[in-house]
Amino acid sequence: MSGLVVVGVDGSASGLAAVEAAAREAQARGAGLRVVYAFIWPTMHVALGPSSLGPPEGGLQKMADRLVAEAVERARATAPEVDVSHAVVTGEPLTVLESQSRAAELVVVGSRGMGGFVGVLVGSTAIYLAAHSRCPVLVVREQPSADGPVVLGVDGSAAGEAAVEFAFAEAELRKAPLVALHAWTTWNAPLPAPQDASVPYANPPGALAAEEERLLSEALAGHRARYPGVVVEHRVVHGRTREALIEASRSAQLLVVGARGRGGFAGLLLGSVSQALLHHAHCPVAVVRAADARH
Repeated sequence: MSGLVVVGVDGSASGLAAVEAAAREAQARGAGLRVVYAFIWPTMHVALGPSSLGPPEGGLQKMADRLVAEAVERARATAPEVDVSHAVVTGEPLTVLESQSRAAELVVVGSRGMGGFVGVLVGSTAIYLAAHSRCPVLVVREQPSADGPVVLGVDGSAAGEAAVEFAFAEAELRKAPLVALHAWTTWNAPLPAPQDASVPYANPPGALAAEEERLLSEALAGHRARYPGVVVEHRVVHGRTREALIEASRSAQLLVVGARGRGGFAGLLLGSVSQALLHHAHCPVAVVRAADARH
């Protein structure tokens, strides 16, 4: 852990909501907060100073400085004891924030920015960072339930282990219960082998449900011992994963998922479930990539 939370701002209402969430995350961690604005105009050779026909306080450079100053003020009002720094970095937002994630323990962004198209539910920056960030990414969506649980999507894959660890740590920081949710259907559940090899490859009624219960328990094993103060609810749902997690997010203060699960295609950086949650969840979503993909 580097002791640094990074938040990307762009002057949008979504970006300011992300600043407040990032300030609270930094406060809970005892970490510093860095407010980052990606300043793309210098790379396009656009004049940055005020126009000769406009007011002296105009111009793109001063606009960027005002946006960052407003975000810093919002952060300090939200968490006065947090050490807040800021940076205006020349470059495109996707690459700037990916680079900033290399030195951070968490990157926070809004679900949509100033460049979003009408009708688009989540911005390209959030999607890109969820797939490429070198640390967990928190995408701030709707106002969360203040006293709700942290909801963790569990699929039992090795890629999801980092998400399990992050969810337990977040629940401890927030002093919140943890709901570990695993959804399955007969189409995506691995078929357990029969106990007697001489019988056909079939199982008695209820065998699949018991296997999914075991999968969830094994995924959480060890983490509960490291976080004894976290109250954990096991929730195994027979149904589609996306729908189950979106419904659970209605009463949650945070939803945590891995970037990819056991159903993803090789080489895919962000799974379909993670993308669906970034678009449709009713609370902030933390996407955690596999440990071997992070610093």
